[in-house]
Amino acid sequence: MRREITDGVKHLLILNVLMFIGTLTVGNGEAFYQWFALYFPKNPMFQPWQVLTHMFMHGNFMHIAFNMFALWMFGTAVEQIFGWKKFITFYLLSGFGAAIIQVAFLYFQFNTGLTTLIESGASQSDVLSVLSEGKYSTAWVSLLGDNFDSFINAFNSTMVGASGAIMGVLVAFGMLFPDSKLMLIFLPVPIKAKYFIPGIIALDLFSALSGNSIFSPSNTAYMAHVGGALTGFLLMYFWKKNEKDKYRWN
Repeated sequence: MRREITDGVKHLLILNVLMFIGTLTVGNGEAFYQWFALYFPKNPMFQPWQVLTHMFMHGNFMHIAFNMFALWMFGTAVEQIFGWKKFITFYLLSGFGAAIIQVAFLYFQFNTGLTTLIESGASQSDVLSVLSEGKYSTAWVSLLGDNFDSFINAFNSTMVGASGAIMGVLVAFGMLFPDSKLMLIFLPVPIKAKYFIPGIIALDLFSALSGNSIFSPSNTAYMAHVGGALTGFLLMYFWKKNEKDKYRWN
């Protein structure tokens, strides 16, 4: 298989790099984040276009470097099978799926706390008004207990990065090339993709549900990884089942 960069991957790399440069140069990064990071929909900073733009944003150099390396390594191989139109479609849909699952997870955490506060006599509009000012009532701490942090963090959450879309690409790679051997930098043992990739997804799911980070920073949107992977799997399954030419769009 040729390893030179494919058209779809090349244009995604360029777009991500341009957005990262914008983050570094426009308004000390704050303006770009306020415009293009994905905020929780109840937060007044949320805008509909952020569902798309957040997947081209990155928090720091290591974040974009790791994601773009993965995009090149796995995306090039997948695009050679799909063709560039189908690859871009697959990539964006995986990114959207990642965002939907992550936001749904945040809604669950937020609504759990909000329901408790409403049952204690607070009104939803008052709670949202206080949160929108960047504040909270000290009474909420005792009322919510262990749910307080997740309630506040859900409302104030922002999501950036291509990781969700890339997880979809990683799943596609694993389904197209199941016997390819992969390895982690800190665990230099080659493992077949059909075992390696489900293992990575399982670790992300564990981290999301337990709150314990294993390999990634603690602020990683683990459910976005799971959502991107799930979306990628469903797309692969649907296309394989329903298309005469199972993968490529001319």
